[in-house]
Amino acid sequence: MNSIDTLTWVILAGILVVAVIALAAWLYYQKKQSRNLQKRFGPEYSRTVHELGSRTKAESELKARQKRVEHLNIVPLQPAEAARFSQAWKVLQRRFVDNPKGVVVQADRLVRELMLKRGYPMGDFAHRAADISVDHPSVVENYRAAQAIALRDERGEATTEDLRKAVVHYRALFNELLEARAGKEVVTERKLKEVQS
Repeated sequence: MNSIDTLTWVILAGILVVAVIALAAWLYYQKKQSRNLQKRFGPEYSRTVHELGSRTKAESELKARQKRVEHLNIVPLQPAEAARFSQAWKVLQRRFVDNPKGVVVQADRLVRELMLKRGYPMGDFAHRAADISVDHPSVVENYRAAQAIALRDERGEATTEDLRKAVVHYRALFNELLEARAGKEVVTERKLKEVQS
């Protein structure tokens, strides 16, 4: 009878050890996944946690964004297209002094055109910003700031300085989406992963 009790305790202890190891492995995996999302999304991670009110909900949202964007066909621009977009931006900036309100609207249009050309869907603003945050997390806040100023401008509440800031914000996003600096293509995280696979 003592041997049965001892055997039962050994089995229970073994099950408990396996359960503790499984729990520790799961917690390690969750923590690693959280660190990877924080690293990938940067400030967007914190913003999403704050907006959704919990780390779990935020991480679920960020993973859903990644999955959705992975299924999009985001393409680099051909050099001629990149040059055309760059020239259009230069023309737009020169017009700012004469027509700041019009330039903000044009900047928004040009950014949307560039996004569409690259393969981003043109849903509502929140979806566009979410999609941008996957491959360009460092500039998505610029997009949000520019959009907020553009909306204030529609209500007649934006100053010329606000409009200047909106154009600067749009330019940061535009340059990131253009992915061209001095004729060289910028390597995004997605391209880096494709090369590594």
